[in-house]
Amino acid sequence: MGESTTSLRDGVLSHLENLEASSHQLALRQGEGEQHQGKMAGLKARIQELRRQRDEMKAKLSMSHPGLTKGKTSTQSTMTPQAAGASTQAVLEWKVNNIKNLLQMFRLTGTSGKLTREGACLCISTAFEGTYLDSYYLHLHIRQPVRIQHHTVPAFIPLKQIADEYLQTDVKRFFSVLSGHLNAYVGRKFQAEQLQEHFAAFLAGPLQGNSLYNLLEFSYGMEPEGKTFPFSAKLAYRDPMCTLPTEASVSCKEGAAASEAEMAASHQALFYEKPLHEVFRSFADTTENRSQAVPLELPAASQGVPSEHGKATAM
Repeated sequence: MGESTTSLRDGVLSHLENLEASSHQLALRQGEGEQHQGKMAGLKARIQELRRQRDEMKAKLSMSHPGLTKGKTSTQSTMTPQAAGASTQAVLEWKVNNIKNLLQMFRLTGTSGKLTREGACLCISTAFEGTYLDSYYLHLHIRQPVRIQHHTVPAFIPLKQIADEYLQTDVKRFFSVLSGHLNAYVGRKFQAEQLQEHFAAFLAGPLQGNSLYNLLEFSYGMEPEGKTFPFSAKLAYRDPMCTLPTEASVSCKEGAAASEAEMAASHQALFYEKPLHEVFRSFADTTENRSQAVPLELPAASQGVPSEHGKATAM
C-alpha cells in the first residue's frame, strides 16, 4: 500500500514538473514572439521613415538637377500623395534657405540682393583695381525652372548662354561666370576711357574698337602734342574674362629707324603686362624725366691763356 502511494506521488510530481517545464517554454516562446513583433514593427516604421527621406531627396534632386532624374518616372510613381506634398514643401523651404545663403555669400564678393514676393533681386557691382564702377541688376524667379525676369546686363554679354549652361544646375557658378564677364568688360572699358581722358595728346585720334572693348586699334607717338605718330597698336582680348590683351602687336611706319623698331618691341611687351592707361603713364613719365634732364655745364673759361703748367696767365 505504501509503495503504491509513493509511486502515485512520484508520478503526479513528475507530471507537474513536465507541465511546469512546458509552461515555461511556452512563456519563453511567447516572449520571443512578442519581441520579434516589436522589432518588426520598429523596422517597418524605420523603413517608412527612410522611404519618406528618400522621396524628399529625390524631389530635391529633381528640382535642382532635373537632367539627372529625367526618365526615372517609375520610381517617382511610388511616392504617396502625403510624401509628395511633404517633399514639395521641403523643397520650397530648402530653396528659400539656399537663396538666403547665396545672398549672404554674394555680399562678400560684390553681389548683393534681397528676396521678393516672386523670387530674388540681385545686384552685381563691378570694380577694376580698387575703383568701383558700374552695377547691374537681375530679377530671378526662383520657382522651377529658375528664370531671369528682368535684367540690365548689356546685350553683348552672353547672358543667355551663361544662364542656359549654369542657372538650373549651379546658381553659384552662374553668378561667378557672369560677374567675371561683367568685371572684365568694365575693366577694359575703364582702361580705354582713362587713356582717352588723360593721354589723348599721345594719340593720333580716338580709339577704334567695338562695344565690348575686346578689340582696340590706335596710332600713337612718344611726345605729347607731337606732330608724328610712328607707332600703330592692335590689341585683342580673346578671353572674355580678362582685362589684359591675349594678343598685342605694335608696328612702325615703313622706313622707320632701327631704334624705333626696338622701341615698338618693348612697347608690345608692356601692353601684355600692364593696363592700357598705365602703359601710357609710363610713356609720360619717361618723356617728363627726359625733358627735366639738364646737361652738365662746363666751368666758365678763364680770361687768360693757360700756361704749360695749367695756370692762367694774364693777357
